[in-house]
Amino acid sequence: MNDHVTTSKRRCRTCDTLLAKDNRGEHCGRCTAASTLHAPTLPPEFWAKPTIREAFESRNIGQVFRAYRQAQNPPVPQATLAAWLDLTQGRVSEVERSRRPVTDLERLERWCDALHVPRHLRWFDGTAREVHDVRNLYASRTVDPSPAYSSHQSWAPVDQPPPQPAQELDIVQVGIPRLRRALDILDLPDDGPTRSLPELAADVARMNEHRLEARYGELVRHLPALIGELARARQLLNPADRRHVASLLTLALRAADGVAYKYRYFDLSARLIDLMRATATEADNPLLPAAVAYVRTETFFASGDLHTAARALDHAADQLPTRDLKHAPTAAAFGALHMRAAVVAARAGKADIAADHLLTARYAAHAAPEGIYHGTAFGPASLRIHELAVAAELRDAAGIQRASTWHPPAELPAERRSHYYIDLARAQLDLGRHEDAYLCLQAARQAAPEHVRAHPQVRQALSVLLRTHPSLSSGLLDLAAWAGAR
Repeated sequence: MNDHVTTSKRRCRTCDTLLAKDNRGEHCGRCTAASTLHAPTLPPEFWAKPTIREAFESRNIGQVFRAYRQAQNPPVPQATLAAWLDLTQGRVSEVERSRRPVTDLERLERWCDALHVPRHLRWFDGTAREVHDVRNLYASRTVDPSPAYSSHQSWAPVDQPPPQPAQELDIVQVGIPRLRRALDILDLPDDGPTRSLPELAADVARMNEHRLEARYGELVRHLPALIGELARARQLLNPADRRHVASLLTLALRAADGVAYKYRYFDLSARLIDLMRATATEADNPLLPAAVAYVRTETFFASGDLHTAARALDHAADQLPTRDLKHAPTAAAFGALHMRAAVVAARAGKADIAADHLLTARYAAHAAPEGIYHGTAFGPASLRIHELAVAAELRDAAGIQRASTWHPPAELPAERRSHYYIDLARAQLDLGRHEDAYLCLQAARQAAPEHVRAHPQVRQALSVLLRTHPSLSSGLLDLAAWAGAR
């Protein structure tokens, strides 16, 4: 009789699942993630380890992920790290293997926030050092690889706008306190004249046109007074007219959010969205809450809560009267929610789910010609722009190539056209096509200069171009100086 005892394969002590070969712990990744929902706050000496410092000096988040996992005792499995980052294990593996660094500022910020990475190690922080003349810094091709870092935080989770040229920043800074006061007294508006409903509706339409065309200076000049006047009208008119005013107020608040979110006043944006949800309900229009749900995704983008973003969009789509999907406004509301959900899924690295959402949105686009529906642009062209956004998030080279052969028509809102070129620039940069990325940023600037100047991904892309472009032209340097990139 053979008394030899064979060693059984190692299993998770909680769920008895077979453990991966590289898992040296006693629990599988899923159980470890379930018991520890968030990454631990590690001591300063951890971040001072040579392997960690070298990973950050590479400026490649994939190398950071790998070093972060392997430097802990026991090493952290990819599945656990994926749970902390709200990604799939496959997406973490892809990022770790890729030689092309991730350049999306929002994703880098979100991941580093989730892992509690100290501010001084975040190489992508736009205020790493003060540069008053970008031409002086990049006059030669030698760039200091170890710039002095500042403790100042450029990404503003609360009320702190990013660095902007003085004149533009002054306009927004003056307007934001006035906008806040209009919200503070929404239930107790100042006395004053109140125009007729047609006149108010025309003014709200102008504000939404300013938002769609990225005229943020016009918005902060006029919205505080308009919101106050709508608040007065809501109190003075009969119930039927009050529902109409609530609809107009929802759209006016959305126009205000166009400034708040673009200039990274994230707490103000969240407040505006909460007010929009209340006024949309008061308006008693089943399609208006769907438009608000589309905008609400910004809150979850800012916090990095992609799981809740997906749930909120699915819930909003379920509330729509699907029997009316052949009716253009309903189809547009339904399709816009699925366009947005596709981008959310792509950010989470869920390519199959993103493809399903795009397919559903494409079906809806058959019933809705390109247009503005309750403040949201939807139609075949808008769908193509979101298809590029998904491809850029997934770093899908074939999808990016398909998108680059198309150009958004001039009839689309300027902000949406600008978004297309910014996403395409980011995608081209990821693929190492520096000159194409620069030309896309120039096209975005021509479409909507205020939008481009306020967009953090533009500054991030320009910062990468300044470090890596093989030939720094005067046009690139001028664009970087104009956008405040360093």
